[in-house]
Amino acid sequence: MNQPESLRSLATSVGAPASVRHARLLGWVREIAALAKPDRIVWCDGSDAEYEKLCALMVSSGTLLPLDPVKRPGSFLARSDPSDVARVEDRTFICSEREEDAGPTNNWQSPAQMRATLDRLFDGAMRGRTLYVVPFSMGPIGSPIAHIGVEITDSPYVVVSMRTMTRMGERVYEVLGSNGAFVPCVHSVGAPLAPGASDVSWPCNPAKYIVHFPDTREIWSYGSGYGGNALLGKKCFALRIASVMGRDEGWLAEHMLILGVTTPQGEKFHVAAAFPSACGKTNFAMLIPPAALGGWKVTTIGEDIAWIKPQADGRFHAINPEAGFFGVAPGTSWESNPNAMRTLERNVIFTNVALTDDGDVWWEGMTKVPPAHLLDWQGRDWTPADGKAGRKAAHPNARFTVSAAQCPSIDAQWEDPAGVSVDAFVFGGRRSDTAPLIVESRTWEEGVYMAATMGSEMTAAAAGTIGEVRRDPFAMLPFCGYHVADYFRHWLAIGRRAARPPRIFTVNWFRKDDDGRFVWPGFGENMRVLQWIVGRCKGTANAVETPLGFAPAYDDVDWSGLEFGPDRFEAVSSVDRDEWARELASHDDFFSRVGADRPTELISERHALASRLGL
Repeated sequence: MNQPESLRSLATSVGAPASVRHARLLGWVREIAALAKPDRIVWCDGSDAEYEKLCALMVSSGTLLPLDPVKRPGSFLARSDPSDVARVEDRTFICSEREEDAGPTNNWQSPAQMRATLDRLFDGAMRGRTLYVVPFSMGPIGSPIAHIGVEITDSPYVVVSMRTMTRMGERVYEVLGSNGAFVPCVHSVGAPLAPGASDVSWPCNPAKYIVHFPDTREIWSYGSGYGGNALLGKKCFALRIASVMGRDEGWLAEHMLILGVTTPQGEKFHVAAAFPSACGKTNFAMLIPPAALGGWKVTTIGEDIAWIKPQADGRFHAINPEAGFFGVAPGTSWESNPNAMRTLERNVIFTNVALTDDGDVWWEGMTKVPPAHLLDWQGRDWTPADGKAGRKAAHPNARFTVSAAQCPSIDAQWEDPAGVSVDAFVFGGRRSDTAPLIVESRTWEEGVYMAATMGSEMTAAAAGTIGEVRRDPFAMLPFCGYHVADYFRHWLAIGRRAARPPRIFTVNWFRKDDDGRFVWPGFGENMRVLQWIVGRCKGTANAVETPLGFAPAYDDVDWSGLEFGPDRFEAVSSVDRDEWARELASHDDFFSRVGADRPTELISERHALASRLGL
């Protein structure tokens, strides 16, 4: 705005409701509308009626297919364009003013150059479409740990998904008031419509940009309508931008689940855990303890992202900033995660799963025997013979979007504005050897070193050579919005400042025997490890000291109801000197990428670990 202008006149110019009293927000919407040139502007209110209207609109356009109302009430299937099926890390940019602030693990471009590119791409990008203004809170509305965002989008799929994934609606305007802080998020599918032109069911653009301006706390996304590329409250805000906010303001934005665990005596503890993809993250968040352990209870606060802020009591308090689950469908089953399957019984938007002949959904791993006939994720006929030939019925990154409130294991405190106090951090990757089942770090610095060097073997769904170990520090490699060495430094500093920081543990469920079979049974049996972690937090569980830290002896684990002898326990717990010699060399390779700026504390920890291993 070049000249002062009355709030009422400004609101009228963009059709804003009376509840919007924020001049900067109104001016920003007008600015983006002038650039993108939509046919109309709609300010979203987050109501049931709005959701139902947008779903009906997408059914009529072919974007959503209603599922059987008895088998899967209130649920839909979306099929994306085959070119738009996952996050595009190679088109994701951190545009800090200084290139060195982005660090070696991010794609960087100068803000001025990127803004020129975006101005060109967004010029008329929404022509023929509706510009939706989506106000949302990451975290319970009004929580001192929460933050506000506003996403502009031309995708109704994004609007309904953001309603599920965030606290979205008019109440956000009340929190913003006339001058509250918010993160502006701009999104377009990049597919303008000429007058009279027909649309496609999944509009997108071959050119894709997912851009973060950490210095001004902005997010711009172009060309994709899918997941973390388009639902800008998720990875873009809740991790990349929030990690920078946390660095500057003294808190943590982490790629972590949060669970509650209650002992048979009624004592409750909270664990935040970070795992890369394909490492059982959601299964752990929704774990069902074996009946043989008697009286233990696990509840779910979040299954993907945690915002963690130190509080006056000297402890870290965490919230799940999201309100829904945007989970990977393939591999989810009644065997692996019954709580997730119950969550998905109604009111779900599935994307890129297969469709059964009776109007339900299916994906690889859902049942041991596939149906005799399906329509695959692209709407093509599929039979088990196609599966044997290597053609998947569901895309490997097929997703479900569902409210967290539907999860049967959801914690009673999951919406508590004060968050929950964190007793333990757990880090784990997928390793067939080297990494033991469970280790507790002796010190905060040792724990930060183990998390900073965390590695996971590539799976078929990941980019790279299957079995190759990819370093994924804190499971944040694609999501840290600034230099990874500064991120390590921030973790070291924030733990030292806390009077009662959480204990740090590392786990590995994926050790294999000589025949290539998993030794540890996993799933609900992971409760036995969680039980030991709780005991360590209480000060009641015994441990032995190893070169890597404290670990349970065989008799320190409750084996009730499980046949798992000392030899098998040794197979998942041993520390092999030769394997760790190779591991430390791999750490050195990773740190060489990080550069000479890595914290001196981590250099000291690396030397101390080598000494304890006799290397």
